[in-house]
Amino acid sequence: MPMPPPKPTTEGHRDRGIAHEERQIVKALRANGPQSSDDLGTLVGAAYWEKNRFERALAFAVADGFVHRTPEGLLATS
Repeated sequence: MPMPPPKPTTEGHRDRGIAHEERQIVKALRANGPQSSDDLGTLVGAAYWEKNRFERALAFAVADGFVHRTPEGLLATS
């Protein structure tokens, strides 16, 4: 009997690098406290990442519950 197809997901394809990038984001927030998106990008060196990688990794970090927005609109670890 064949295996059933995988369940559909709205998450999209996740490569191995995303987990590493998520950890970099969380580490930077833990070390430096809440940050704006621009300041966080500077802390992790996002200018040297592939195009849109920082935004994608940040979106996954928020979706996974590692990062949240404060009432002031800053990013912080959960």
